[in-house]
Amino acid sequence: MKALFNDGHVEEIPEDQELHVIRHSAAHIMAQAIARLYPGAKFAYGPATDNGFYYDVDLGDRKVSEEDFPAIEAEMRKICKENLKFQAFEKPRDEAVAFMAERGQDYKVEHIGDLDPSVRITFYQQGEYVDMCVGPHLLYTKALKAFKLTAVSGAYWKADSNNKMLTRINGVAFRNKDEMDAYFKLLEEAEKRDHRKIGKEMELFMFSDFGPGFPFWLPNGMRIVNSLKQYWMEMQDAYGYEQVDTPIILSRQLWETSGHWDHYKENMYTTSIDDEDYAIKPMNCPGACLIYKSRPRSYRDLPLKLAEAGKDHRHELRGALHGLFRVRSFTQDDAHLFIRPDQITEQVTDVAHLITAYYKQFGFPYKVELSTRPDDSMGSDEDWALAEQGLKDALEAMGVDYTLNPGDGAFYGPKIDFHLQDCLGRTWQCGTIQLDFQLPQNFELEYTDKDGSKKRPIMIHRAGFGSFERFIGMLTEQYAGKFPTWLSPCQVKVLPVSEKTREYADEVARKLRDAGVRVKVDERDEKIGYKIREARSIDRVPYMLILGEKEKEAGNISVRDRTNETHTAELDDFIADVTAEIRERRG
Repeated sequence: MKALFNDGHVEEIPEDQELHVIRHSAAHIMAQAIARLYPGAKFAYGPATDNGFYYDVDLGDRKVSEEDFPAIEAEMRKICKENLKFQAFEKPRDEAVAFMAERGQDYKVEHIGDLDPSVRITFYQQGEYVDMCVGPHLLYTKALKAFKLTAVSGAYWKADSNNKMLTRINGVAFRNKDEMDAYFKLLEEAEKRDHRKIGKEMELFMFSDFGPGFPFWLPNGMRIVNSLKQYWMEMQDAYGYEQVDTPIILSRQLWETSGHWDHYKENMYTTSIDDEDYAIKPMNCPGACLIYKSRPRSYRDLPLKLAEAGKDHRHELRGALHGLFRVRSFTQDDAHLFIRPDQITEQVTDVAHLITAYYKQFGFPYKVELSTRPDDSMGSDEDWALAEQGLKDALEAMGVDYTLNPGDGAFYGPKIDFHLQDCLGRTWQCGTIQLDFQLPQNFELEYTDKDGSKKRPIMIHRAGFGSFERFIGMLTEQYAGKFPTWLSPCQVKVLPVSEKTREYADEVARKLRDAGVRVKVDERDEKIGYKIREARSIDRVPYMLILGEKEKEAGNISVRDRTNETHTAELDDFIADVTAEIRERRG
């Protein structure tokens, strides 16, 4: 569909491009405002982003802070009111260089030099401001109706720390004020749900300066980890996997054989043992290959399905670390399947059913993406073609809608990725199915076929959660810390109203504990209202049992759930209900 504009207003444009046009235009309008307020400013890159736009600017010795945003926004509104037309034009390369040099835009001159000679050099001008750009843009500046500057930070030119640090100014832009208001409301909700904030309040996990990016699970967090891992183990049993555990550190020779030493070394932690190089494993797959090779295999042994909740370590840049979402140490819910060629469709389908069963359990909608051969890859064209076709056949056999992501496969094979959508509309790549012809070849894995000949198995790499750390971070934000009862660190909190009912509270807690319920008694000398508020807002427990003298005398309990409704119940009946809820993993 062609983009049509009328007096600067977007009349007709594909939905996935409309906001891009608005935000790209907003970047130019912001740059024009900065040029007016900070004469001599030099501009680097100014693209549209998922939610807005930014521009990297060289302001010389001048500084911009958030205190300057109102002035910049006011100048942007003035430019919009001037209703300047975005006019496109093109120049030959030499003229383009001279044009930008004359305007003092050194970064644009350098950027032209980086472009392929065949690339056309186009510009957009609104009023006195001219920018090198491929477009498209709005026709008139007054079409920009809703924008706001949001952040200022440093950014190296071309993202290279050897280059000059520029000032990056970020903003957001939307079709109208209602959309922008909804966005900021969503940000407020996201802040409330931030797993780092909730994790601290609920004492789930911590980090230390002695190991940035290496999470410490606290007792409450370990209860979630163990509950999720128990669910994971039961699912492995249900889908016919054998569970294994491989060493966390192995020799350089192994990683050279697997290809990781050549293709992944910059992400690996290495050490020396007995004057030999070793590496802490970033992935579990080479260990699975060694298990496969530990004895002769027959075609009857396949598929061999090995599941491992393996502890992995990968080097991430410190600036990229982000709570549980980006860590340097994590436990991957991994599995490796060794299969025959005739089992590809069947086994990929079976793996996909397992992964989607996880997401159904937690209520995550998802989309599927097929990623193909990257530039930095191992193996023959024939193997890659067969692997990619195998994944396509499986997806089509399942009737699954998917998008193609060319060139984003693993270095050893193509993959199917599952992108989950959370309650805030954000997407997360978690599950993956990777078909691999290379590792079996590198490790010379074999099985004896029906006719007695030696054949090479195909390997499937599979994860559903991605990692326990990241998935628990996602669940924390999805539930805002109000985990379903089966996952909650504390499932029932017993609140005695006074000293007179503490003994009864201990008796109730003991019976719950004997039934397998995670329970705590709040024995503090605090008012019951304070205890209730803390149990609800900090501990976020599914159930509170409020025990006063009336309950003690009647031998029953007063139950308060997350709806804040309170009712009287018999303890045995409550125990039966809550244990069934936990056992059936409701919610």
